[in-house]
Amino acid sequence: MTGDGTRTVRAGLPEAEAYEPTLPGPVFAAHYHLPGDAVGPYTYGRDANPTWSLLERAISELESPGTDAETVVFSSGMGAISAVLLSQLRQGDAAVLPSDGYQLLPALIERLTGYGVTVRTAPTGEDAQLAPLDAMGDRTKLLWLETPSNPGLDVCDIRRLAEAAHARGALVAIDNTLATPLGQRPLELGADFAVASGTKALTGHGDVLLGYVTCRDPRLAAEVRAWRKTVGAIPGPMEAWLAHRSLATLQLRVDRQAETALALAEALRDRPEVTGLRHPGLPTDPSHRVAAGQMRGGRFGCVISFTLPDKEHAERFLTALRLVDDATSFGGVRSTAERRGRWGGDAVPEGFIRFSVGAEDADDLIADVLRALDTASDTDAASGTGRATDAASGTASTGAGG
Repeated sequence: MTGDGTRTVRAGLPEAEAYEPTLPGPVFAAHYHLPGDAVGPYTYGRDANPTWSLLERAISELESPGTDAETVVFSSGMGAISAVLLSQLRQGDAAVLPSDGYQLLPALIERLTGYGVTVRTAPTGEDAQLAPLDAMGDRTKLLWLETPSNPGLDVCDIRRLAEAAHARGALVAIDNTLATPLGQRPLELGADFAVASGTKALTGHGDVLLGYVTCRDPRLAAEVRAWRKTVGAIPGPMEAWLAHRSLATLQLRVDRQAETALALAEALRDRPEVTGLRHPGLPTDPSHRVAAGQMRGGRFGCVISFTLPDKEHAERFLTALRLVDDATSFGGVRSTAERRGRWGGDAVPEGFIRFSVGAEDADDLIADVLRALDTASDTDAASGTGRATDAASGTASTGAGG
């Protein structure tokens, strides 16, 4: 079997054809020539598109190489997540979801509950979802895992949980967004669905919204595909083409980002103002042992999380960064960081930082982060940002700056 780098560069490419590009350009078509009966691979633009087809084949080759796995691409990660949950669960079914997963999961849980689905939640860490799975027994139709979790970076044992779910007749879906298919292959670990937001590291440039679902069971893939057709959650051909183009550098980006993320995490360990530091690659991280057993090639992801003393301290830190954008999302070639509590919906402290490492030189990025931490902790430097901290009282006052 070829290596990850070779596979990412070649994934999904058509057979070479004289005088044609290696990766054909996007096909913009709402309908196709269709004489006679409505059969054939391409009939109408909501059903299929040649540009999607190449991307879907490429992702399948990365998520489950050497198999007949099928991928269905969507217009966003939430489109993919919703398709699995809503195509598989019916009134009277039960499902187990993480309580610390992506912040829009609660909105989906509310919707599922309104449809008559019983939902139980538990944290990702320490395989806590086993408890509600045991409690509901054979009623459970679907177990949803997110590992590493976003934004807390906890990890669960996919093999153990998948075996327990299958023993009860339940399907298993894994949100593989943070790990990427190069860092973790859920289908090889026992999952029925590998789901991800392609908006993040898969495409890696912060310019595409995309999601996907990969299955080995063609029946499950057909059900997910039928849901996409019904609700129309289809990607644009340009987005699909950009995503496929970006896959060629996936291995280079993922390896560079994972290496730098670990180095940055190690540099933060001794900072007195930093608490709750998490990165699965740190040998001291609570999730490291499990992560090392199921994540591939030392690729523990590009995301680090940590907590600064309070909201004002965190915002001074973010303002002082020079090589890092204050932006949401993660996995891009340019480093980003944000105070995650600004969105609501995540059970995190006000000073909680989610930091996504990009492709900058490690020494430059680490120096920038340490300098920004120094600036945020210094009263005189902080006053220049418009948020001066009274050293005696510890209270914050807002000045004229933003």
